[in-house]
Amino acid sequence: MQDIRWSAFWLALTLVFICLILWASRGATTALAVFGIGVSVYLYSHLYWLHKLHRWYKKPSLSTIPNGSGIWEDIFADIYHQQRRHNRSQAQISSALDRFRHAASALPDGVVLLNGEDKIEWCNPPAEAQLGLVLGKDTGQPITYLVRHTDFLRYLQEQDYSEPIKLRSWRNPEATLEIQLVPFGGKQKLLICRDITQMEKLETMRRDFIANVSHELRTPLTVVGGFLETLMDMDGAVPESTRSYFTMMHEQTSRMRRLIEDLLTLSQLESGATVPQDTEIDMSSLLDMLMHEAQSLSNGNHELSMEAEPGITIKGAAEELHSALGNLVSNAVRYTPPGGSIKLAWKTRGREAVFSVQDNGIGIEQKHIDRLTERFYRVDRSRSRETGGTGLGLSIVKHILSRHQARLEIESVLGQGSTFSVVFPSSRIVLKERKIEQ
Repeated sequence: MQDIRWSAFWLALTLVFICLILWASRGATTALAVFGIGVSVYLYSHLYWLHKLHRWYKKPSLSTIPNGSGIWEDIFADIYHQQRRHNRSQAQISSALDRFRHAASALPDGVVLLNGEDKIEWCNPPAEAQLGLVLGKDTGQPITYLVRHTDFLRYLQEQDYSEPIKLRSWRNPEATLEIQLVPFGGKQKLLICRDITQMEKLETMRRDFIANVSHELRTPLTVVGGFLETLMDMDGAVPESTRSYFTMMHEQTSRMRRLIEDLLTLSQLESGATVPQDTEIDMSSLLDMLMHEAQSLSNGNHELSMEAEPGITIKGAAEELHSALGNLVSNAVRYTPPGGSIKLAWKTRGREAVFSVQDNGIGIEQKHIDRLTERFYRVDRSRSRETGGTGLGLSIVKHILSRHQARLEIESVLGQGSTFSVVFPSSRIVLKERKIEQ
């Protein structure tokens, strides 16, 4: 396409040249009249084609684009090619969007697209069935108008979408839904909804089975353990040649009883039958108890120390937190060789409160750290049995901390030691004024 500036320049130069010839032959009046008519015709032609372009732009279509003349022929030709490319791109985008919608409609999970204002842009049929939406009627409506569950509203406002939430369906009280928001693009979100009713029923059956079996085993094991203790304490009841067998039976019975107690505790925590009490915990007394327990377990074999920042306490269930923090302390004692050091600490970190147990024991390989809180997961099975572990301790700790909105952080280097830290959120912390001695 020619440069419109050069085209205008040569046209103006030609008109001036013609007018100069007319000036010399016909006079100035004729030359000026011809110059004025030429400029008027030039401007009119541009205004005419601009008017055509404006009318076409209101309803753009390849079939109605003007042909143009002169420089406008090139302009309209370029617009024609641009429009063809645009139409092809639009067709490809529409085709991709249709394929996405067909694929999303075939998913068993509910999918809802939300814009930056949390308004519904699109949803698939499972989302309509699970959340009670109607795509044709609810498009453009805020999701909060249609899903009014308080837990969902809190989840949406807190903007922490790392984990899904579970809700009882408001359409079917027997159904349980798992909802997760996935941010994408600018401020858009993808809401994924899954019916986990059957999974919840199976999980409930599993918990009930473990709880019932553990309950039934507790009594006979207590009886067997009691008879073994009685026989071992009676003079002459157990021959010296078989006493080692009785000792072994007593040890294994005690181990099974500890395992059953841990299973019952874990089952109770998983069922969420009770909500942890928000009573203020005397952290000074709790820390003293933990230190005393560590000293009893160590029996003088380790160097123990405590560093506590005064004036910090938390709200929660004292017995549960004593169990969780005591588990970390006992692990540090069991897995630190004699002569090692163990340091307990209680202090603030920003707006959070942290209880940590640091040791210079055997340490843990990085590949095991992410799985330490799994049920029955053991880094070294033989050593765990020797130390009396059941493989459920850290799993119980994880559930207790979850009930208190706390988290467990683990740092460890093999052969150098480990640090287990319990981090409590600011909502659980109670700061007390420190008394200043006169």
